[in-house]
Amino acid sequence: MQKNKKEADEAQGGIRKYFHDLFDLRDDMMSYEEIDEMMEENTVIHGANMWILMLAVLIASIGLNVNSTAVIIGAMLISPLMRGIMTMGFSLAVRDLTLLKRSLIRFGTQVVISLIAATLYFVITPLSDPTTEMIARTSPTLWDVMIALFGGIAGMIGNTRQKKGNVIPGVAIATALMPPLCTAGYGIASL
Repeated sequence: MQKNKKEADEAQGGIRKYFHDLFDLRDDMMSYEEIDEMMEENTVIHGANMWILMLAVLIASIGLNVNSTAVIIGAMLISPLMRGIMTMGFSLAVRDLTLLKRSLIRFGTQVVISLIAATLYFVITPLSDPTTEMIARTSPTLWDVMIALFGGIAGMIGNTRQKKGNVIPGVAIATALMPPLCTAGYGIASL
């Protein structure tokens, strides 16, 4: 009788350990120092990032203008906006107001540059009618907020792994601000 109870306890412990190991977020996680260093780096604006941002804006604007989902997704993938957003979330989670301020400045700068580039594109483009891709970005819903929240959590988990997987491109697509910013540029350009 004691032998059966002992075997049952070992089996239950084995199952518990299996599920613990299966869902353990600390496995393959970067050190806290490495995460802090990465987030600090995310607040710095480099010249290359601004050029890539403006090119992503132009690509997304053209995609919106010609109603091409594939082109819009391509722009989302190359856009550097997500780093600043992730750093804002991280700084709130660790209550680092200095980091939050720096990430807000980076993100605000990127938003202004994106709006200016999109507005200039839509001022000079010969295509002036709003497309279904543009209209789809004018009325966000609670579902969009939920997608951004869950995508942000997935991005946080994926970005803190030592071995980067393919989660970051997916998060970039799911939570991208590039198309709405370009649509806002269209709104400004067309008054």
